[in-house]
Amino acid sequence: MDVAPLSTPETTGGRHHWPGRARAWVPVPLALAAVTLTAACTGPYGATSSAATPTAAGGTAAVVATASTGLGTVLVNGNGRTVYEFAKDTENTSTCDGGCASIWPPVIAPETLPTSLPGVSGQLGSTTRNDGTRQLTIAGHPVYAYSGDDAAGDTHGQGLDLNGGVWHAVSPAGSPVTGNGSPSSTTY
Repeated sequence: MDVAPLSTPETTGGRHHWPGRARAWVPVPLALAAVTLTAACTGPYGATSSAATPTAAGGTAAVVATASTGLGTVLVNGNGRTVYEFAKDTENTSTCDGGCASIWPPVIAPETLPTSLPGVSGQLGSTTRNDGTRQLTIAGHPVYAYSGDDAAGDTHGQGLDLNGGVWHAVSPAGSPVTGNGSPSSTTY
Protein backbone atom coordinates (compact mmCIF):
# COMPACT_ATOMS: atom_id res chain seq x y z
CA MET A 1 0.00 0.00 0.00
CA ASP A 2 1.42 3.35 -1.04
CA VAL A 3 1.01 6.16 1.43
CA ALA A 4 1.67 9.75 0.41
CA PRO A 5 4.24 11.38 2.62
CA LEU A 6 3.09 14.15 4.88
CA SER A 7 4.07 17.51 3.55
CA THR A 8 4.41 20.92 5.02
CA PRO A 9 2.96 24.05 3.53
CA GLU A 10 5.10 26.23 1.32
CA THR A 11 4.99 29.94 1.94
CA THR A 12 4.69 32.17 -1.11
CA GLY A 13 3.92 35.86 -0.75
CA GLY A 14 2.83 35.39 2.86
CA ARG A 15 0.30 32.68 1.96
CA HIS A 16 0.55 29.00 2.79
CA HIS A 17 0.04 26.50 -0.01
CA TRP A 18 0.02 22.74 0.27
CA PRO A 19 2.06 21.23 -2.53
CA GLY A 20 0.27 18.63 -4.62
CA ARG A 21 -3.18 19.50 -3.32
CA ALA A 22 -5.84 21.37 -5.20
CA ARG A 23 -7.94 23.82 -3.27
CA ALA A 24 -11.31 22.47 -2.33
CA TRP A 25 -14.28 24.66 -3.24
CA VAL A 26 -16.54 25.12 -0.30
CA PRO A 27 -20.20 24.96 -1.45
CA VAL A 28 -21.59 26.89 1.53
CA PRO A 29 -22.38 30.09 -0.43
CA LEU A 30 -24.21 28.03 -3.06
CA ALA A 31 -26.18 26.10 -0.43
CA LEU A 32 -27.09 29.35 1.34
CA ALA A 33 -28.30 30.84 -1.95
CA ALA A 34 -30.46 27.77 -2.62
CA VAL A 35 -32.07 27.98 0.83
CA THR A 36 -32.72 31.72 0.37
CA LEU A 37 -34.26 31.16 -3.07
CA THR A 38 -36.45 28.35 -1.76
CA ALA A 39 -37.71 30.57 1.07
CA ALA A 40 -38.44 33.39 -1.37
CA CYS A 41 -40.40 31.09 -3.67
CA THR A 42 -42.58 29.70 -0.89
CA GLY A 43 -43.67 33.07 0.49
CA PRO A 44 -47.12 33.86 1.78
CA TYR A 45 -48.90 32.03 -1.03
CA GLY A 46 -46.59 29.03 -1.26
CA ALA A 47 -47.11 25.52 -0.03
CA THR A 48 -45.17 26.00 3.20
CA SER A 49 -47.54 28.49 4.82
CA SER A 50 -47.84 27.86 8.54
CA ALA A 51 -51.29 29.46 8.67
CA ALA A 52 -54.14 27.10 9.39
CA THR A 53 -56.38 26.50 6.40
CA PRO A 54 -59.96 27.56 7.14
CA THR A 55 -62.39 24.68 6.86
CA ALA A 56 -66.03 24.55 5.91
CA ALA A 57 -68.65 22.45 7.63
CA GLY A 58 -67.79 18.82 6.99
CA GLY A 59 -64.02 19.42 7.23
CA THR A 60 -63.32 20.29 3.58
CA ALA A 61 -61.07 23.24 2.70
CA ALA A 62 -63.07 26.47 2.47
CA VAL A 63 -62.87 28.85 -0.47
CA VAL A 64 -63.21 31.74 1.97
CA ALA A 65 -63.90 32.00 5.68
CA THR A 66 -64.25 34.74 8.25
CA ALA A 67 -61.49 35.99 10.53
CA SER A 68 -61.20 38.67 13.17
CA THR A 69 -58.65 41.40 12.33
CA GLY A 70 -57.93 44.95 13.40
CA LEU A 71 -60.58 45.98 10.86
CA GLY A 72 -63.20 43.72 12.43
CA THR A 73 -64.47 40.49 10.87
CA VAL A 74 -63.32 40.11 7.26
CA LEU A 75 -63.11 37.35 4.69
CA VAL A 76 -59.89 35.37 4.29
CA ASN A 77 -58.80 32.94 1.58
CA GLY A 78 -57.90 29.26 2.04
CA ASN A 79 -54.46 30.27 3.39
CA GLY A 80 -55.98 32.59 5.98
CA ARG A 81 -54.96 35.74 4.04
CA THR A 82 -57.26 38.77 4.00
CA VAL A 83 -59.45 39.03 0.90
CA TYR A 84 -59.76 42.40 -0.90
CA GLU A 85 -61.87 43.91 -3.64
CA PHE A 86 -60.80 46.56 -6.14
CA ALA A 87 -62.94 49.70 -6.55
CA LYS A 88 -62.00 49.89 -10.25
CA ASP A 89 -63.60 46.49 -10.99
CA THR A 90 -67.10 46.45 -12.36
CA GLU A 91 -69.62 43.88 -11.18
CA ASN A 92 -68.41 40.39 -12.05
CA THR A 93 -65.50 41.78 -14.14
CA SER A 94 -61.88 41.97 -13.01
CA THR A 95 -59.74 44.84 -14.31
CA CYS A 96 -56.59 43.71 -12.46
CA ASP A 97 -54.33 41.85 -14.91
CA GLY A 98 -50.58 41.56 -15.58
CA GLY A 99 -48.46 43.41 -13.02
CA CYS A 100 -51.54 44.27 -10.98
CA ALA A 101 -52.40 40.56 -10.60
CA SER A 102 -48.84 39.80 -9.44
CA ILE A 103 -49.33 42.25 -6.54
CA TRP A 104 -52.99 41.34 -6.00
CA PRO A 105 -53.31 37.61 -6.81
CA PRO A 106 -56.92 36.70 -7.65
CA VAL A 107 -58.68 34.21 -5.40
CA ILE A 108 -59.30 31.29 -7.75
CA ALA A 109 -62.80 29.83 -7.78
CA PRO A 110 -63.06 26.07 -7.24
CA GLU A 111 -64.67 23.86 -9.89
CA THR A 112 -67.77 23.51 -7.75
CA LEU A 113 -68.78 26.52 -5.67
CA PRO A 114 -70.32 25.78 -2.29
CA THR A 115 -73.86 27.10 -1.92
CA SER A 116 -72.99 28.63 1.44
CA LEU A 117 -70.16 28.85 3.96
CA PRO A 118 -70.40 29.36 7.73
CA GLY A 119 -70.38 33.08 8.60
CA VAL A 120 -70.31 34.20 4.94
CA SER A 121 -73.58 35.89 3.93
CA GLY A 122 -72.40 37.34 0.58
CA GLN A 123 -73.36 35.27 -2.46
CA LEU A 124 -70.45 33.26 -3.87
CA GLY A 125 -69.92 33.27 -7.62
CA SER A 126 -67.19 33.32 -10.23
CA THR A 127 -66.06 35.28 -13.25
CA THR A 128 -63.74 34.33 -16.09
CA ARG A 129 -60.57 36.43 -16.19
CA ASN A 130 -58.81 37.59 -19.38
CA ASP A 131 -56.30 34.72 -18.98
CA GLY A 132 -59.15 32.17 -18.85
CA THR A 133 -58.94 31.34 -15.13
CA ARG A 134 -62.05 31.46 -12.95
CA GLN A 135 -61.91 34.04 -10.16
CA LEU A 136 -64.10 33.94 -7.08
CA THR A 137 -66.66 36.71 -6.62
CA ILE A 138 -68.44 37.68 -3.41
CA ALA A 139 -71.72 39.57 -3.85
CA GLY A 140 -70.72 40.10 -7.48
CA HIS A 141 -67.26 41.56 -6.76
CA PRO A 142 -64.04 39.77 -7.86
CA VAL A 143 -61.77 39.16 -4.85
CA TYR A 144 -58.00 39.11 -4.39
CA ALA A 145 -55.27 38.53 -1.81
CA TYR A 146 -52.43 41.06 -1.33
CA SER A 147 -48.79 40.09 -1.76
CA GLY A 148 -47.80 42.64 0.91
CA ASP A 149 -49.64 40.73 3.65
CA ASP A 150 -46.95 38.65 5.34
CA ALA A 151 -49.13 36.54 7.63
CA ALA A 152 -52.70 35.49 8.27
CA GLY A 153 -54.62 38.40 9.77
CA ASP A 154 -52.50 41.11 8.09
CA THR A 155 -54.48 43.88 6.40
CA HIS A 156 -51.66 45.90 4.79
CA GLY A 157 -53.64 46.29 1.56
CA GLN A 158 -56.53 48.08 3.27
CA GLY A 159 -57.25 51.50 1.72
CA LEU A 160 -54.29 51.41 -0.68
CA ASP A 161 -54.80 53.45 -3.85
CA LEU A 162 -52.87 51.34 -6.36
CA ASN A 163 -53.37 50.32 -9.98
CA GLY A 164 -55.93 53.06 -10.58
CA GLY A 165 -58.29 52.35 -7.68
CA VAL A 166 -58.68 51.82 -3.96
CA TRP A 167 -58.49 48.37 -2.35
CA HIS A 168 -60.63 47.35 0.62
CA ALA A 169 -60.93 44.23 2.74
CA VAL A 170 -64.21 42.40 2.20
CA SER A 171 -66.87 41.93 4.88
CA PRO A 172 -68.72 38.60 5.25
CA ALA A 173 -71.62 40.18 3.32
CA GLY A 174 -69.29 41.01 0.41
CA SER A 175 -69.16 44.77 1.08
CA PRO A 176 -65.92 46.75 1.17
CA VAL A 177 -64.72 47.47 4.72
CA THR A 178 -63.62 51.02 5.51
CA GLY A 179 -60.56 51.81 7.63
CA ASN A 180 -62.58 51.89 10.86
CA GLY A 181 -64.01 48.41 10.32
CA SER A 182 -67.52 49.26 9.12
CA PRO A 183 -68.75 48.31 5.65
CA SER A 184 -68.37 51.07 3.07
CA SER A 185 -71.41 52.41 1.28
CA THR A 186 -69.47 52.75 -1.98
CA THR A 187 -71.45 51.48 -4.96
CA TYR A 188 -69.92 50.07 -8.11
